[in-house]
Amino acid sequence: MVSQKSVPQTSHAATVRAEDVCLEWNSDPSLGLSPSDAEKRQKSHGANDFGEKEEESLFFKYLSGFKDPLIMMLLASAVISVATQQYDDALSITVAVIIVTLVGFIQEYRSEKSLEALNNLVPPIAHCIRNGMKQDLLARELVPGDIVEIGLGDRVPADIRILQCSGLELDESSFTGETVPCQKQSEPVVATKGELSELTNIAFMGTLVCNGNGRGVVIGTGYNTQFGEIFTLMESEETPKTPLQKNMDKLGKHLSLISFFVIGIILLVGFLKGQPFQEMLTIGVSLAVAAIPEGLPIVVTVTLALGVIRMSKKKAIVRKLPSVETLGCVNVLCVDKTGTLTKNEMTVTEVTTSSDNDYKLSGTGYFESGQLSLNGEVLTRCPEDLAVLGKIGYLCNNSQITDREMFGNPTDGALLALSKKLNLSIEETARLEELPFTHERKWMGVKCVSKSTSDNGIYYVKGATENVLKVCSHMLVDGTLRALTLSDKDHIMNGVTDKEDRGMRTLSLCYGGTMNSLVYVGNVGIVDPLRNEVPATIRDLHANSVNVKMITGDSKNIALSIGQNLNIHRSCDTALSGDMIDGMTADQLADVINSVSVIYRSTPRHKMKVIKALQSNGLIVAMTGDGVNDAVALKCADIGIAMGKGTDVCKEAAEMVLANDDMSAILEAVREGKNIFLNIKNFVRFQLSTSVSALMMIALTTFWNIPSPLNPMQILWINIIMDGPPAQSLGVEPIDSGLANSPPRPPKKQVVDRYMLVRVCLSAAVIISGTLWVYKNEMVDGQVTARDTTMTFTCFIFFDMFNALSCRSLTKSVLQINILGNTTFLFAISASILSLFGLIYVPFLQTIFQTEALALNDILTLICLSSTVLIVDECFKLFLRAIKCVEDNKSNSEEAKSLIP
Repeated sequence: MVSQKSVPQTSHAATVRAEDVCLEWNSDPSLGLSPSDAEKRQKSHGANDFGEKEEESLFFKYLSGFKDPLIMMLLASAVISVATQQYDDALSITVAVIIVTLVGFIQEYRSEKSLEALNNLVPPIAHCIRNGMKQDLLARELVPGDIVEIGLGDRVPADIRILQCSGLELDESSFTGETVPCQKQSEPVVATKGELSELTNIAFMGTLVCNGNGRGVVIGTGYNTQFGEIFTLMESEETPKTPLQKNMDKLGKHLSLISFFVIGIILLVGFLKGQPFQEMLTIGVSLAVAAIPEGLPIVVTVTLALGVIRMSKKKAIVRKLPSVETLGCVNVLCVDKTGTLTKNEMTVTEVTTSSDNDYKLSGTGYFESGQLSLNGEVLTRCPEDLAVLGKIGYLCNNSQITDREMFGNPTDGALLALSKKLNLSIEETARLEELPFTHERKWMGVKCVSKSTSDNGIYYVKGATENVLKVCSHMLVDGTLRALTLSDKDHIMNGVTDKEDRGMRTLSLCYGGTMNSLVYVGNVGIVDPLRNEVPATIRDLHANSVNVKMITGDSKNIALSIGQNLNIHRSCDTALSGDMIDGMTADQLADVINSVSVIYRSTPRHKMKVIKALQSNGLIVAMTGDGVNDAVALKCADIGIAMGKGTDVCKEAAEMVLANDDMSAILEAVREGKNIFLNIKNFVRFQLSTSVSALMMIALTTFWNIPSPLNPMQILWINIIMDGPPAQSLGVEPIDSGLANSPPRPPKKQVVDRYMLVRVCLSAAVIISGTLWVYKNEMVDGQVTARDTTMTFTCFIFFDMFNALSCRSLTKSVLQINILGNTTFLFAISASILSLFGLIYVPFLQTIFQTEALALNDILTLICLSSTVLIVDECFKLFLRAIKCVEDNKSNSEEAKSLIP
């Protein structure tokens, strides 16, 4: 819990009238600021964020790479070379160290920039009023004096002095530690000690709206907010490592220990056999730099981050890097109906009034006009009973429709659109009270008073029919009030059931002077058309072995109708209601939940129970949501998915946000998650085989008392290849078409498994054998020349290039993959080969790396020899595919036998 003292301007604003605060900031509470005034204030007050902390210069970041103990040992070796007048060796080591540290610097810089890009994918939005028009702005564009509206599920974008509110409650637990939401009001508070809990008319930046809505004037932005006081504490917090990064760290430590052990033996044996101390020390340190995969965690981070950025281009924005690993494991997707399966463009198409008139309306969405008809006859004017219902829908409403956009709840938007289609002339009213919708009572009410009369006000209520009827005692029939009987209620419910059977959502509306004796006026049938891409997406998810379950607050009839249309609910599946779930124990729910495809009449509480039941069965669950009450369920799920138009609370709780509410993006994200894991396996395999080959080759020559086939500079260059562009390019391999219908990855599957170790050892054996054969064949006189090491070094690099090509896929032949599909890989390989030729043919580099020019015949011979690592791996892949084919045929045969009676 942080300091509970407020910043000075906040305490002052809390103790004066709201109107006076607006005057101080020269702001109109109705019209807000003008764009020009806001621009001026932006320049003087700055952006409403915490800016970028002052970064260390690139030069000093680069110099920090020289702090590595192994690099310092190499530099010490260079100093010793200078002291012993071996200037060529000193220059070679120094240049090699500069290149190695430069590659490491570039890797870390790319990682930081990739993660910075992730932070900008979901910028917070504020509902601001400027020039009298409501508009959505980036929260960072707010300035003091701006008029802001906040509602259920929003995150408060700045410190705000509340001007007016209705049932407004904020979660201030991040500041005060109190778990009970704080009730807010707009009146001045008495002089305080500055305790946050006393400032009941201030909405603090970063707090969450749990209930109600309000409007206020911005009094503090950026560092001049309560949150700004504690920002320096937040900056000191480091982002925790992902499970995969921890796995890679652990792998790296194990490999480092093994490498140090082998290098220690190499040095000991070399000293015992009388080889020069300085030469062995330089080779040992160079080997340590090359063999220890210190770049492994960095490459993992870069690969994950680049994968997330690719997903963002498909409108699937992953907010939390660790969740990328989990995406490929998802085998159950629980989806909300509204906004995910449907377009969330609610439209009233049928109205049944209490006079038993069934009206039809054409036109869909919030902006289209439509025709009104009764019994097939088009009406040119709105009947009285329909006008009363339309008025209730208009007044009992918190949405707003402009020429371009609908702001607020989609159901409210549908009722506003209805009143516009009916061309109602509604007198100006003032809202005295609001009774917010809750999942328990399932209705919303407002109390309004006409500005032209002096009555006490009238309640207008809308909600679920069965709940609305409970608070109604009368009904309006042909302009006359009469008692509402049980027979009337049954008749109303039958009509509502008929609408729901046809896939409509229904709402009933009523009014009255007191909440315990309201007048029922009718119900509306609202449709929300299915999204065009949903049927195909559901089919593809099933093909990927992802089971889809629909969770909705609608009735059973509506839920099953849509579930059957989308093939979510099949004849072998069952459906559960929220009440049925409440009547089950956790074990009972877990026993039946796998066969349940539709959960209806549910609340967010039921979503959490469903998720935990599925997880208890060992399933990896993704969950979609958009409301503030969905936040807990999203946190509970393995992957929480928030809708782009959902609440800020939801987005914060979620691991992924669908920017355009397009469900097909979930499928793409799942496939991308599978692909990222495979890409990580690919470059880990490449790094391990290169590291093992270099280490064992030097070890063998030392044991055999043969001079080292590679000098320290060449070993360091191999490290650049292992940790550099070729390895990283394997991390951006495009999605394999074979993943289209592959099952989810088991969550406990390790990156380095038995098959990978076999393949690493096999590739290393081929590389070592071929490279040592070239070395032995060239060293005919027992003396090591520049040509001998050049041929050996070039052979090893060519082996590495062919090995990288074979690592592009775990199972597919290079002839089956799209060779040109990964342009980054092609550029990386081309750059590596060109740099190799530079080391061989450029005189200055020849001196540093102790190489000499090779003939074309030498190059062609080495290419033919080094291609054997690719050929051997191709044979191994063919063997694996043959085994899989046999297993598949056996499985299909057993399945066919089981069908024979």
